[in-house]
Amino acid sequence: MGDSTDPSSGAAHRAQDPEDTDQTATPDQGGGFISRVIGLFSSPAPDTGSPPPVTHAQYAAGSGIGMGNLRRMRVEDVAIPRAEIVAVPADIGLPELVEVFKTSGMTRLPVYSRTLDTPIGLVHLKDFALNYGFNGKPAKFSLKGMVRPLLFAPPSMPIGVLLQKMQTERMHMALVVDEYGGVDGLVTIEDLIEQVVGEIADEHDTPDDALWTSEKTGCWLVQARAPLDELQAELGIDLTEGTEEEDVDTLGGLVFLLLGHVPARGEVVPHPSGAQFEIVDADARRIKRIRVRLPGSRLATAPAVRPAAE
Repeated sequence: MGDSTDPSSGAAHRAQDPEDTDQTATPDQGGGFISRVIGLFSSPAPDTGSPPPVTHAQYAAGSGIGMGNLRRMRVEDVAIPRAEIVAVPADIGLPELVEVFKTSGMTRLPVYSRTLDTPIGLVHLKDFALNYGFNGKPAKFSLKGMVRPLLFAPPSMPIGVLLQKMQTERMHMALVVDEYGGVDGLVTIEDLIEQVVGEIADEHDTPDDALWTSEKTGCWLVQARAPLDELQAELGIDLTEGTEEEDVDTLGGLVFLLLGHVPARGEVVPHPSGAQFEIVDADARRIKRIRVRLPGSRLATAPAVRPAAE
């Protein structure tokens, strides 16, 4: 589901907003940046037409960010899908809840009554720790007293509107619901801000200091943002073979071009040259890391690690 930090990479995702500010904070606490973003979204501006569309290849490679996304993008473009949501039932026991927090890396978990389509709120890791984590032997466990409200948003809502609503309501998580009231996905305030400023790393994220590293002969682990021309020179293979797109600058953009959609984690994408691209890390919106395997006839001595540019 997503905002977790990068256990394999980066969250299951950081999709459920690990390590963010306390949602009970007053509106003036740490709200300066969000207020400025919303102010820019709300302030009148000369009518210069709609913002130029971002190509899917650019967005898959992580370059389609900016203020225009607040109007251009809808909640459905940002939310993680239902299948990736990590949620807990209202009658969950203490050991089971501890395990979910531990394995998911999330700080907020939706709570549901019978199925995910009957959500009742969310449980925050801080509330859980204050009540049961630091007080020695816990008293009788009750999840009900810790459940906080969460927001609901339709898929078509502009993300700028939801961001403003989150600030007003002081809530950091929303469930995306369809016209029948079923849950389609989940979005956090971090997901929305990342569409303006780019990916936000926290102190629990593992920094990736190389654009690519060699795992073994003929096999590399590559950042999706790696420049395509430099990667081709390093691998000794033409990755633009069989493509007609001249504006693809990164490996992530190339993989998206080959598929026509953002691939799922674990998906293997064949290349006309015989190489294979295995998606190691991706979320609902962008590709992050890719394993590149060269065809057997072109295996070569592994190159040195190429540091990322400062």
